[in-house]
Amino acid sequence: MKVGFLHSLIRKEEKFLIQEFRSRQGVDVVLLDDRKFSLSLGSFPQDLDVVYERCITHSRALTALRLLEGAGVKCINSSEIARVCGDKLLTSLRLKAAEIAQPEVRVAFTENAALEAIEELGYPAVIKPAVGSWGRLLAKVNDRDAAEAILEHKTVLGTYHHSLFYIQKFVEKQGRDIRSFVIGDECVAAIYRSSEHWITNTARGAEATKCAVSDEIRDISLRAAKAVGGGIVAVDLFETDEGLVVNEINHTMEFKNSIDTTGVNIPAAVVDFVISCGGRQ
Repeated sequence: MKVGFLHSLIRKEEKFLIQEFRSRQGVDVVLLDDRKFSLSLGSFPQDLDVVYERCITHSRALTALRLLEGAGVKCINSSEIARVCGDKLLTSLRLKAAEIAQPEVRVAFTENAALEAIEELGYPAVIKPAVGSWGRLLAKVNDRDAAEAILEHKTVLGTYHHSLFYIQKFVEKQGRDIRSFVIGDECVAAIYRSSEHWITNTARGAEATKCAVSDEIRDISLRAAKAVGGGIVAVDLFETDEGLVVNEINHTMEFKNSIDTTGVNIPAAVVDFVISCGGRQ
């Protein structure tokens, strides 16, 4: 079997995955560096059974996946999963359609409408870019003065990331959230991410500790993954008095802090799934 490994920088996660692929008998890994190769429309020169995508830049990943699929190459995750998970609004719409609990969301297109939406939700509220990761460009607004300042800054900056206002009701999560890892039809592991800061991404310094995969975590994680198309995803969950709610879903999940923490060989499970997908007719 030939597996294409689409990547940007080779981080710890990619090293673990490449090592795991290379350990498998009969599997040939072809590294595809998105900084060094080009793609044609409707054709791809290499005969690959499946491509596994691990790009850092969402736009590159989505474009490459679409072109590869257009050339008849099976991709994990698919371009549709990447499209939905890479856009918080599309993810929210899928969760809503699947009747999966999530923090209340408002979307606005002007400063005045956004300010009104924030005050309808109540302070504090969280303003996020619809496209983005690693907890960047998030703003928690505690009062009207802060809201007005942040909204003005976003409007003046004027880039794609600031062209609409995605506003989420703030959830008091008592210093932690849960990240679960879904691979195919299994929720293979979960961690708590704890921090004194309200943003609990491990990329921002949060501490990872083991979280047992309860029936509730498994159920909502699998339903959330199914809502965005399945595949290999990480589901971020908040604990509330009413139960778990889904905050975000990541389609190129990071797991270097979660292997020893959970005792689960996450890269091995990923590789097993990718190989099984490449072998399907």
